[in-house]
Order: sequence, then C-alpha cells, then structure tokens
Amino acid sequence: MKLAVVYWSGTGNTEMMARAMAEGAKAAGAEVELLTPDFFPASKLADFDGLLLGCPAMGNEVLEEAEFEPMFASLEKKLADVPVGLFGSYGWGSGEWMEDWQKRCKEQGAKVFGEGVIVNNTPDDEALAGCRSFAEDFVRANS
Repeated sequence: MKLAVVYWSGTGNTEMMARAMAEGAKAAGAEVELLTPDFFPASKLADFDGLLLGCPAMGNEVLEEAEFEPMFASLEKKLADVPVGLFGSYGWGSGEWMEDWQKRCKEQGAKVFGEGVIVNNTPDDEALAGCRSFAEDFVRANS
C-alpha cells in the first residue's frame, strides 16, 4: 500500500501525530510519504492507495483555513472509494471539528476508517502509541 500522510501543524502537536502515523504505517508494511498541504495538490491523489489526513481544530472547531482547508476542499470531491483516516489535536471544545470532517468525507463516499484520532494539546507517549496503532490498523484494513 502506498500511503500519503498529509498534515498541517501550527504548534507542532499535529506534526508529532503525523510522524507517529507514518511510523505505524511503515511498520505495517506501507510505503509512506509525509507531506504538508502545499506539497499535496489534488492531482497527487491518484498516486496513493490511501490517505491519513491531519489537521488541528482551529477557531470555532474548524479545519485550518489558510492552507489545509483549501487543499482539502480541492480533494473532497475526489474521495469516493478512497481509504481515509483522520487525526488532529485540539486545545478546547469537544472534538466537533473531527465529527464534521468525518461527515464531509463520508458524504463524498470516502472509506473513512474508525473514528479518527484526536489528542488534547501535546500528545504524550500513550497518544503517540495510539497514533502508531491507528495507522497500523488502517494499513492492515486497507491492504
């Protein structure tokens, strides 16, 4: 399986999660590219068998609006039958941004894996292990 881990991180928390996701996917046998939104145009989607997408909650529990949201919006209509796993960090709120994001993916026919992974603030060792495990399970389920 060739997998893209595409993330945006403002404070480094979601980047830590993305790196753990990449480690887990590689441990499960996937070929992985770790990318930021500016290096993942919609045309690259066809190069991959699945996506792990990471973005923290911003503002009123929305995706980051300057870089990640425009990239995701360009991909959104192309997600039918694409295996997708979502992750990100948040500082407050209930995780509503993840529920909304999953709904958007499902509405486009994406094969959304699990409930996604959310971490409050900086991920600790247990949270990073959870990211690795999520990515391993994602790869195994979609290979």
